[in-house]
Amino acid sequence: MPHNPEALPPIAILGAGSMGGAIARGLSRSGLAAGGVTATNRSLASAAELDGLADVTSIALENRPTGNTDAAAAAGIVLVGVKPAMVPELLREIAPALRPGTIVVSLAAGVTVATFEQILGGDVVVLRSMPNTPALVGRGVTGLAAGTRADAAALATARRLFETVGTVVEVPESQIDALSTISGSGPAYFFLVVEEFTKAAIGKGFAEREARLMAEQTFVGAAALLEASPHDPAELRRQVTSPKGTTERAVAVLQDARLDDVFARATDAALARAKELAAGA
Repeated sequence: MPHNPEALPPIAILGAGSMGGAIARGLSRSGLAAGGVTATNRSLASAAELDGLADVTSIALENRPTGNTDAAAAAGIVLVGVKPAMVPELLREIAPALRPGTIVVSLAAGVTVATFEQILGGDVVVLRSMPNTPALVGRGVTGLAAGTRADAAALATARRLFETVGTVVEVPESQIDALSTISGSGPAYFFLVVEEFTKAAIGKGFAEREARLMAEQTFVGAAALLEASPHDPAELRRQVTSPKGTTERAVAVLQDARLDDVFARATDAALARAKELAAGA
């Protein structure tokens, strides 16, 4: 079998919940995990959800208490996916087991690179990531911020890993919280708009099933058209909006509602909360 230059070193995913599990699945599908993926979960039930994936070994800590340190010791890349409050304890547990040069990537919201670097010491490379839930279907957007010791090669390796579940945006750590208000929280904004559009359809006399089908598939189809088209969203909107037509009148109502201001205020509110959480509030 020819050597794949894109292949990734052995990977440990510690705390492979929904996001860590999505990444394990993406790596398995990609064929890039030539060195294997070891995923840990606390319970047998959670570990069983990842059983049978190609190149993935799923460990339950309840029957293998040393699973985190075993996985970390054998890995070239360690993804830390436990809840933010549990991160420092996990880092102290695995620090002695990590080999020099290991790349450690945080999946935990609000935990700084400085916290990771301080606990893990000077021999490892730290990056901070912010994936979003569409990673579950391979269409994620992941923000990736390099720590103080991450060089271009480490960043490129982490990028290859996260590209198995979607696209990657490299940002300085100072922008990670702002990115979370767009790509991290963004799916919720989209789902809310679909919910309200569905209610509008029900209000026009459609049954709920029809209303949902029309609303959801209109947005799904519009997203596919946007992706396939060379045009930007404003141009595609103009193509739907005939002069003096029905769409023009509807869009005028939406613009009168100051959607620009609504989205600015919504993302500002999310950013303020991110700063509160980072400060421990």
